[in-house]
This record gives sequence, structure tokens and C-alpha cells, in this order.
Amino acid sequence: MRTETLNKAQWETYLDRLSKVLEGKRATVEVASLDLGDQVEAEELALHGLTYDPKSDLVEVALEGLDHMIRRPKAVQVLHGERGIEALAITDGEGREQIVSFRDPLMLPAEV
Repeated sequence: MRTETLNKAQWETYLDRLSKVLEGKRATVEVASLDLGDQVEAEELALHGLTYDPKSDLVEVALEGLDHMIRRPKAVQVLHGERGIEALAITDGEGREQIVSFRDPLMLPAEV
């Protein structure tokens, strides 16, 4: 797996483009920190979009039934795997790492 660290000037444009590429994927959001431990915020929800608003210094992960907000992000890393982008690791203003992982939705076989 290869990790790419984005410059802050790239965040808004990159996340807008990534939203289009990842449309229809399922996303899981995990939050990890020393004070909270590891917690799953959302699991396998349909991804509606990713945005960074520089005015409010906020990353929004819009999911089916949930808007996950990451305030005052300090770092955004993209994790590339064999099948393309597998996850984002975003460190928020309090030092918590928020990992948003992506996968294709489960395809059920057609009825015979």
C-alpha cells in the first residue's frame, strides 16, 4: 500500500474530484485516538460525497443517513492499494485520526 500526503491547497479540489470517482462506493469511518481508543462511527454506508470547506476549515464525509464532520483538519493522506484508492486518513485539530475506507457495494447474483 502506498500513502500520499496532500498539501492543504489541494484538499478542496482533490476531495471534489474524489467524490465523483468514488460515487456508489460504501464507506466505513473509524476514529482513533489515545483518549477515545478506536471506534467505528459508520460502517458500510453509501458514500454521497467528500468536501473540504476552507472558510470553516471543515471536511465533510456525506454518507447515507449521516454527515461526518472533521473539524480543523491538520493532515490528509490518501492510501492507494492494488485496486486504487482504498482509504483516506485525516488527522483532525485534536489529533484524532479519522480513517474513511472505501469498497465496492456487494453485488448480489441475479435470480435464475
